Amino acid sequence: MRILIAEDEIATAKAIKLLLEKAKYSVDIVYNGTDAWDYISAGSYEVIVLDIMMPGMSGLEVLSLIRRNHISTPVLMLTAKAEIEDRVAGLEAGADDYLPKPFATSELIARIKALGRRSENYSDSLKTAGNLVLDGNRYEMRVGDASVKLTNKEYQLMELFVLHPGFVFSTDHLMEKIWGYDTNSDIDVVWTHIGYVRKKLRSIGAGIEIKTIRGAGYSLEVVPC
Repeated sequence: MRILIAEDEIATAKAIKLLLEKAKYSVDIVYNGTDAWDYISAGSYEVIVLDIMMPGMSGLEVLSLIRRNHISTPVLMLTAKAEIEDRVAGLEAGADDYLPKPFATSELIARIKALGRRSENYSDSLKTAGNLVLDGNRYEMRVGDASVKLTNKEYQLMELFVLHPGFVFSTDHLMEKIWGYDTNSDIDVVWTHIGYVRKKLRSIGAGIEIKTIRGAGYSLEVVPC
């Protein structure tokens, strides 16, 4: 699941990002409302977390743009304001949930998980392609009794391919989708992780392949028996 965190307190934003990544989520962070809208309008997220008080645009202004543009992604509002009228304003503007600061990190993650289950892009934890089962609870791939563990990024790559078999993903698209806009990683990281995943697929006798499409990118294909 991919999440956007828009929070102007840099230390708080980075702490939330670290916690969510430990929970196996892909996270982008921004520190003002203008950047938040740029990311939202250009990307695809399962959950958006907005601080209500941000420079550039407030969280409420960003939320208004989200809903006016018919983006149905669930939105959780974060704010130091705990007054009833502020909560009502956020909910009336289209927020799905509201969490006042300070908050317990366990509650934040639980609320994000709950919102993720509402998302149009949410899918069940078990996914299949050919003879392969991709398990989002265990972060592993299985073929019969054979299984292999996946890292966070490996799992995200496989989930993207399994959900879109036959679709050709460019390297740039994979870089943006899996590693995010604010990554410091080089694009070589995509090729490296594709290589790791291919080895793991072969190790369990998977009847699928991630094929290189010359000049275009990569595509998952089921191998004929």
